[in-house]
Amino acid sequence: MCHNIKVLSKVSNGELSICKGCNIYHLEFNNIYFEFTEEQYHRFKTYLLAIEEDYWEEMYADAKVKRKIPIPSIQENLVLMFNKQEILELKALFCHRGSVYENEITLIDIDYTFILN
Repeated sequence: MCHNIKVLSKVSNGELSICKGCNIYHLEFNNIYFEFTEEQYHRFKTYLLAIEEDYWEEMYADAKVKRKIPIPSIQENLVLMFNKQEILELKALFCHRGSVYENEITLIDIDYTFILN
């Protein structure tokens, strides 16, 4: 169990931290939890930052699913699906642009459908 945890970045749906003792990165995002070695962290970050959200949104424009951006896993029958906002939040975590303050909120954090009457 890690005891020397430092939070690197935090957004409304999760946080990225590192254990200074064992040098393991911890990613908590929605209902997903990852532990990365330094090499795995850098490979995932490289893959994540290369994702073109608009491409996937357009490719699956006619799909009836809410989340259209896939991130495959090493397990061949498991693909993690995200929407554009979630991918942008993940990217913010890995670029350490996520807020580390609990009470800070941005416009992207507000998930609300605005209806004009």
